[in-house]
Formats: sequence, structure tokens, C-alpha cells
Amino acid sequence: MAENPSEKVLKTTPLTEAHVALGARMVEFAGYDMPVQYSEGVLKEHLWTREHAGLFDVSHMGQARFRGADPLAAFETLTPGDFKGLKPGKQRYSLLLNADGGIVDDLMAARPDGDGLFVVVNGACKDGDYKLISEALAGEVEVERLEDRALLALQGPEAVAVLKRHVPEAATMTFMEARALNGFGVDLIVSRSGYTGEDGYEISVPAQAAIAVWNILMADERVKPIGLGARDSLRLEAGLPLYGHDLDETVSPVEAGLEFALPRRRREAADFPGASRILSELSKGPARLRVGLKVLEGAPAREGAEVADEAGQVVGRVTSGGFSPSLRQGVALAFLPPIHSQAGTRLRVVVRGKAQACEVVDLPFVPHRYVRKL
Repeated sequence: MAENPSEKVLKTTPLTEAHVALGARMVEFAGYDMPVQYSEGVLKEHLWTREHAGLFDVSHMGQARFRGADPLAAFETLTPGDFKGLKPGKQRYSLLLNADGGIVDDLMAARPDGDGLFVVVNGACKDGDYKLISEALAGEVEVERLEDRALLALQGPEAVAVLKRHVPEAATMTFMEARALNGFGVDLIVSRSGYTGEDGYEISVPAQAAIAVWNILMADERVKPIGLGARDSLRLEAGLPLYGHDLDETVSPVEAGLEFALPRRRREAADFPGASRILSELSKGPARLRVGLKVLEGAPAREGAEVADEAGQVVGRVTSGGFSPSLRQGVALAFLPPIHSQAGTRLRVVVRGKAQACEVVDLPFVPHRYVRKL
């Protein structure tokens, strides 16, 4: 039988074989064939990560090295972060901005060693991101995409004890530190960070060693494989935005509640893309704000659900939503006008045509458990 030329061919990660062997349900995500859940299901995977250690394949993300005469200064022309002040061994969350101050992508950038910047961007955005960066910084920065590396995330309260057995130096790291280390017989780039709200690590490994490292970690009784479904519910409970849903090129850092990514030096210099809009929003307030909602009755609200005031007037829309396994209720992120954005404000969210009570709450829904320096 002839192949259907319209059938989409999905990319695979170096760990696809391991997921299939574990019986994972595979789905398309960012152009990749990725595990959404394993045999125990999303709820159990979520709670296991909160209580023990979950192992995620995030190799679809874009890893790259930025090198040049001064890649730190050059990168500041595209982002609002303080990269000139980024010390060796540290990592920062930042934003790639367009000329209007909208978010092109959110990213992590680190100095794990003396080899320029190590940058990780979202999988669905990586081709566009690296094209934009390469063109904008041509002659200043060389962008080397690390297509020969996999990326694993080990998350949860037992993650440090698990990784310490194989990479002892990792236990001395704190939140948002990144180092080039040796472990499992290969070179690693390890950051103490993640997108679940839990303590844990992201571990960049050579692609050819990915399955071996995965299997070694999986042999620990404290570790279970976790799919994209639980990764999404974990980040939602942690109040963390997902690009393409809670963030896009129309959303500014101020609207998104990401002011921490706008350090004082950069605000005062006003030398980043979209500075005029962003600084105006900082001083006068934005027209909308990203907020957390707890659904007080009925089914969880999903992306696109309308949010109304108590008079029935639509005032916003849900951008991410679902059931919180930890809280046993529906939670959501939405953009609302400032007048409706204060914690304790009672609103209605429309689910399947029915208006259900909800309340604005402070984020995160579930407290973060990052390990910081004392």
C-alpha cells in the first residue's frame, strides 16, 4: 500500500524507544512523538512527582550554545534580562521579546562553564527562535544548536537523593544554578530547576547515552516515568505559564506577571525591545493581568472558557485550566482587567454553557519547593 503523502511524520527523541517499551501512550507535541502518560495514568504520575521523584523526557526542547566576543551583552539586545551580570554557574529565566514588547518565547540561559551561554527554549518555538537570534546577532554571536543532546528532568522531593548517587556534586547546587559535570560516564550539563514547582534538576546528556542514563535512574525505586499530561498539571498547580497558551506575542511581561524577569538595571537603561510599552505598563498598570482562579463548583474550566463577573458580563478568558490532583478541585489561569484581578474577587466561569462560581487567588496554587541559598 502506498504511503499517504499528507500523513505527518513526527520527530522522535533519543528516548522514544524507552517510552514505547514502557507502554506509554504517545501523542504529537511540538512536532514530536511524545509520551502523554504511562500505565498508571496522569493522576498517579502527578502525585508521585509531588511525593517522590518523577522522570520526564523533555528532549523536544531546543538546546544551544551561544558563542562570540561577548555573547552576554549581545543577548541583552533581544531580552530584558541582566546577562552581563550573570555569574559562572548561574542560570536565569528570561524572555525573547518583539519590538512591541510581546513575548516571542520564554527561555532559560545559563553559564555552566566558560563556553558562552547555554540556552534552552521551548520545543514548538525553537526553529523560529534560533533563526531570529542568528539573524539579529549575526557577526556578534554564533548559535550552535545541540541536536546531539537529550534533556531529562528529574523532579520531586527525592530528586536530589536520587541524582546524588550518580552525580554527587549536584547535591551541593541550589535553585537556578547550572554546572558542567561528569556522571553516568558522560559529560552533563545540570541545572537545579524545572517546570513543576518542585525541587529537581534538568540534565542535558549526549544523545547516545540518553537511554542508558534513563534506565539507570529508572532502576531507583523512588523514580517513575512521567508524561506530558502530569507535566502540564504540575506546572499549572505551580502557576507557571505555558508558551502558546498563557504567553504569546501579544502578551507583555507585565501582563503575564513576570516582572521579576525585568531587573532594575535594564528598566533604568530602557534598552530592550518594547521598553516603551513595558515601562509604561509598569508605571501606569496594564490593561489586563494573568491571574489564578479556583473553580468553586462544577467541572474544571479549560482553555477558552469565558470568565464573567457576577452580573454576567464577560471580562476575560481562561488560557490554561484543569483539575488539580493536589487540591482536588479545578484551577485555571486567565487574563482579566485589573479591577477584577484582586485575590478574593468572586467571578463566574462558563463551562459547557453553565456559569460556575470561581474565585481569584494568589499564585501559585500549590507552593513552590525550590531549594535556595540561605
